[in-house]
Amino acid sequence: WPEDGGPFITLPLVFTHDPNTGKRNVGMYRVQLYDRNTCGMHWQMHKTGMRQMEDAGSKGQRLEVCVCLGGDPAYNFAAISPLPPGIDEMLFAGFLRRENVRMVKAKTVDLMVPTDCEMVIEGYVDPSERRLEGPFGDHTGYYSLAYDFPVLHVTAVTMREKAVYPATIVGQPPMEDGWMGKAVERIFFPLIKLTVPEIVDMNLPVEGGFHNIAFVSIKKKYPGHAYKVMNAIWGLGGLSYTKMVFIFDEDCNVQDIGEVLFRLGANNDPLRDTLLSKGPVDQLDHASLEEGFGGKIGFDCTHKWPGENGFNRNYPKLITMSEDVKAKIDGLWSRLGL
Repeated sequence: WPEDGGPFITLPLVFTHDPNTGKRNVGMYRVQLYDRNTCGMHWQMHKTGMRQMEDAGSKGQRLEVCVCLGGDPAYNFAAISPLPPGIDEMLFAGFLRRENVRMVKAKTVDLMVPTDCEMVIEGYVDPSERRLEGPFGDHTGYYSLAYDFPVLHVTAVTMREKAVYPATIVGQPPMEDGWMGKAVERIFFPLIKLTVPEIVDMNLPVEGGFHNIAFVSIKKKYPGHAYKVMNAIWGLGGLSYTKMVFIFDEDCNVQDIGEVLFRLGANNDPLRDTLLSKGPVDQLDHASLEEGFGGKIGFDCTHKWPGENGFNRNYPKLITMSEDVKAKIDGLWSRLGL
């Protein structure tokens, strides 16, 4: 974008090792190219790469890094997936492609990388060193501001003959990354249901930038059930960064924005049916109270039960057509020639 702070690698696979356990981590963190020998590592405060670098610093060590480009697209998907702690991203990539990922040792650092990558940038990060990184036209639709981030010192660069450089562009949604975000939502939704089984469906709209908005339908079982689900979502991994959570009855199609807006307007009283909270947010959220921490709001858009949260009026029924009439009308279309 015109006001980017420099050239960026936007589709990297960043390989590191946990200095405590030796387990591998693969994440997708943008990389700014400073000069021939140094790059900026955009490890945000909540990310595994940042925690591993801090742990290495507490031991007086550098953190070795490999930035890989290309290879099977399954690697990229695995790198952005919200896997449970301890699950290896390359193991998950092998599961996705139904074939083991062949790995080879890097030239100058003690890390294994996929053999089919197009390019590999090897190096290390000194936990005590920071340099200004950014601005960068980000998936939020705004430029993320320049800020001090860790520095990667390059020790080697290897590549295939006639290597192909992969990249993506993020910006005002919807963009390319929106498709990857939707794939993550759908593939990992069954795991969310294992933790919060009353959830029927979920829609994280692309326009919400992954972390801002969640539409959730639930099988309501008791008064206040919507609030239980709101708090559960705010305690689930990457979903904990969600700023606005909207809870609907199970018969609401949360993939239909028109129906979502209708149910929100019809069933939510702002004075009674909202929950204000605080917690961690995406570090790129420029509207939050402070960097990485801000306000959250939940909206109960379900039908209210008698006495629920002080509600003592008769709740009306939703207007729907009976199934037998629907069937009769469906049978008329062919005869009417419409």
